[in-house]
Amino acid sequence: MENKLIRQLEAVMLAGVAVPLPIKQLYEWIEANGFYIDNDGGRIGFLYPEQDLQESWTDEGRRGGTNIEFAASGNANLKYWFGAEHEEVNRRVCVFGKTGGEGSECAFWMSDTGELKIVHMGSGSGSVLNCVLADNAVDFLRLLAIGYDEICWSEEFVAPPNELNEDFKVEPNVEFQEWVRSTFKVEIPKMALEIVRHPSDMGDEDSEDEFCRWCQQFIA
Repeated sequence: MENKLIRQLEAVMLAGVAVPLPIKQLYEWIEANGFYIDNDGGRIGFLYPEQDLQESWTDEGRRGGTNIEFAASGNANLKYWFGAEHEEVNRRVCVFGKTGGEGSECAFWMSDTGELKIVHMGSGSGSVLNCVLADNAVDFLRLLAIGYDEICWSEEFVAPPNELNEDFKVEPNVEFQEWVRSTFKVEIPKMALEIVRHPSDMGDEDSEDEFCRWCQQFIA
């Protein structure tokens, strides 16, 4: 049976670049479990049943681990984030998910050394995180499995989930954590800084992060 999430991503993926196998495996797991909704824009995938997550939400917390939406837009809206259309940006950046309720996104980025990395593009109206999230797809899945509310708030990366916010607790997504461990034979870190090496903000001219520095030459 055709996997719609994979097909949608392949349709907008960077030219000549294959969707990483771990992402395909993720999308197969999502669809096998029915963790998606369909609307006029296509299929959106989740790591936890969306209705259950919403119904569990109170002022004190919720279930479901990291809240993220997988819906590929490719390079269609990059001109708005960068402030102008850039051919090189369109060739090297492919947005495939929404990381924050305020509009932040994650994307594939082809680095200057030809490595496909996963990066964060903050909305600017909330999160301003702009950096490499993971050097490869498996590390990206390990990051998601840690269990932060959202992965767009770098100030939380210095501690395990819930440790810096006692007023709102996010229960871990145990099913997803177990799938990551068993599928890829890896451990899940205690905190994001074990994977995100140089959290940086948009416009940080002194950033040690390669994606943040690369973006500076294009942002209008």
